Amino acid sequence: MTATKKLHIKTYGCQMNVYDSERMAEAMAAEGYETTADAGEADLILLNTCHIREKAAEKVYSDLGRLRPLKDAKPDLRIGVAGCVAQAEGGEIMARQPLVDLVVGPQTYHRLPAMLARVAAGEKALDTEMPEEDKFDHLPKLRTPAAKPSAFLTVQEGCDKFCAFCVVPYTRGAEVSRPAARLISEAQALVDRGVREITLLGQNVNAYHGAGPDGRTWSLADLIWALDGIEGLERIRFTTSHPNDMSDDLIAAHGACAKLMPYLHLPVQSGSDRILRAMNRKHGAADYVELIDRLRIARPDLALSGDFIVGFPGETEADFEATLDLVRRVRYAAAYSFRYSPRPGTPAAERAEVPQEVAVERLHRLQALLTEQQQAAQAAMVGRETNVLFEKAGRLPGQLVGKSDYLQAVHADAPEALVGRVARVRVVAAKANSLAAELV
Repeated sequence: MTATKKLHIKTYGCQMNVYDSERMAEAMAAEGYETTADAGEADLILLNTCHIREKAAEKVYSDLGRLRPLKDAKPDLRIGVAGCVAQAEGGEIMARQPLVDLVVGPQTYHRLPAMLARVAAGEKALDTEMPEEDKFDHLPKLRTPAAKPSAFLTVQEGCDKFCAFCVVPYTRGAEVSRPAARLISEAQALVDRGVREITLLGQNVNAYHGAGPDGRTWSLADLIWALDGIEGLERIRFTTSHPNDMSDDLIAAHGACAKLMPYLHLPVQSGSDRILRAMNRKHGAADYVELIDRLRIARPDLALSGDFIVGFPGETEADFEATLDLVRRVRYAAAYSFRYSPRPGTPAAERAEVPQEVAVERLHRLQALLTEQQQAAQAAMVGRETNVLFEKAGRLPGQLVGKSDYLQAVHADAPEALVGRVARVRVVAAKANSLAAELV
């Protein structure tokens, strides 16, 4: 079908949402929509929302308000809200913003075409169910070349951990793992379309326990080894993980599987055992550090990334100092750090908050230490050789940019023919967020 309609998707938040937006675009492509970066020319606008960050819902309502002139100018414009804010807010979104035509949760976006048909018939469409059916079974399979040589593949959704600060169990539901055979087939299809690197996604990805084609329940390590056998797939990554699910076979895979990249995002959130208990994290700081030691024995050059929440309710200066001590002990190549902000409906939202000025001051101190470590990790690459998957042209003529084995941004003078290929480079200079390199 020739595309005659335009779809604009604004994606908020995590890699899972990026993946979901791509799949929504695929679903709508089968209905005659082609994507556009210009909301002004769209016939359908979807806001794929995230509920993790502070005031997430209010940001969505603010963006919806800015769409009103487009709706006024084009009454047939359809506007939808998808993702985790859609799941959490449901009909409240339509009540507050009548210009919204449809609201769809993260487990039901495969029903978008049917929902749009209802809208065309003059209805409002709301679907925030969490059905047992696998939405991925209902999405079209594309055979066109991939837009980039790296791609996401969702293998697991939901979370059973119920951390006191997190809304994911309420917006994404319980942990569900997809059957391994389907994932292997989808990975092969991505490689056939030109993908060379696949990042396996899950809210708690290393808790993966999917049905294996051999009748066993497969772990994430089992799945990784199966994907390792796909000819043409050169790199495997996964995110986001929980320390309690970093199994022995997954640790071993980091040392034995050449396609599994030496980069791991493993959030700890705090270095204080008292705060970790209050967060319902179910692990201690010493457990986390011991786990990192085991991973580095398996893969000595492992680059580690983490998440930290500062100013969690009840956090004292001693608790915060314990976090700084853990950071100094672990040494991170990259990290994400945030001041705690309450999420409605979570246990921590009912607790007394740390004064904002105290939390902000602590966050600045933590970020200064993390920045120092990141810059040290960047500087340590100078003079070293690494592999780079070149993804696209750079800003300068004759320049390509891509990602190192350690997920660092790298730019080098290289022929255009190397786009979509892995090449060996030598790092010649380091900046805060990128590396300059030359082909070996």
